[in-house]
Amino acid sequence: MQTIREMLEEREKTFLSSKATFSANSLGREIEEEPCDIRLCFQRDRDRIIHCKSFRRLKHKTQVFLSPESDHYRTRLTHTLEVAQIARTISRALSLNEDLTEAIALGHDLGHTPFGHAGERALRTCLDGNFTHYEQSVRVCKKLEKQPRGLNLTYEVLDGILNHTKGDWPKTLEGKVVRFSDRIAYINHDIDDAIRGKIITLDDLPKEVVDYLGDTTTKRINKLVLSVISNSDDDIKMDEETFGYYDMLHNYLYANVYLGSDAKIEERKVDGFICAIFEHLLKNPNEIPTEYHTIIEQEGVARAAADYIAGMTDHYALSVFSNIYIPKAWNH
Repeated sequence: MQTIREMLEEREKTFLSSKATFSANSLGREIEEEPCDIRLCFQRDRDRIIHCKSFRRLKHKTQVFLSPESDHYRTRLTHTLEVAQIARTISRALSLNEDLTEAIALGHDLGHTPFGHAGERALRTCLDGNFTHYEQSVRVCKKLEKQPRGLNLTYEVLDGILNHTKGDWPKTLEGKVVRFSDRIAYINHDIDDAIRGKIITLDDLPKEVVDYLGDTTTKRINKLVLSVISNSDDDIKMDEETFGYYDMLHNYLYANVYLGSDAKIEERKVDGFICAIFEHLLKNPNEIPTEYHTIIEQEGVARAAADYIAGMTDHYALSVFSNIYIPKAWNH
């Protein structure tokens, strides 16, 4: 008798586009496993990501604004969920493999540092330029979670995670969908958060962009998503006009929110205390948790220290720094 998984694999051949990535045709895993009787291979990957510790920690990691007081600002976890939602919408409309799309989207930021890109820049300095959050996300999946074998995800999911932001494009259409969805998600939720934080107002946005893309988050996301759906066939892309307005909005945010706003002033302190923790751990490797000791033996203390710091939440990193450098009251 056919298993449920085998029946689902047959169903994919009926309902998915010929350009989709079929589960039965996956290039497989680094460590060979028996297929699940129930779940398709990309479903298993999605489930492994959702149940791993690194995914849970995303809820306490900065997206853009450091340690915001309001409960309504995005975190790295809510950003991830928004990317997954947009990516699934596009994949469904194009009859691509939603399971693969969702797995890539949910795993794309697993290796992100505390304090967002400020933390990433600090660790890159500590490791002499040899650190990016997307490479770290793959490292989390292949090595750091469930050591020593990692999550043992499929080649297609790892490829999508590695190439979700810059450099080479993913080899699957589903991975390319996630790359566009990440951009669509963050540019819109960052506008929302910046307006909530009174850093900008809607009237500050370039008028020609608002006229074209819309004056609400919903309208802008809808316009960008429709552009991807309408212009994608053998490849995933936007039309040039829509992408031009997206680029204009992106440049505006870089100048007025990501780099030039009062809310980013505190980021200047991140380099100092992240690098201070790193230097302390280099001198005191016994303070690195035992789960990283294999990394110390195989790749050295610096790599283990970076892995440990990259996995920290914002509050935990502050706590570690405080325990190392802030004197405690004497209690007799």
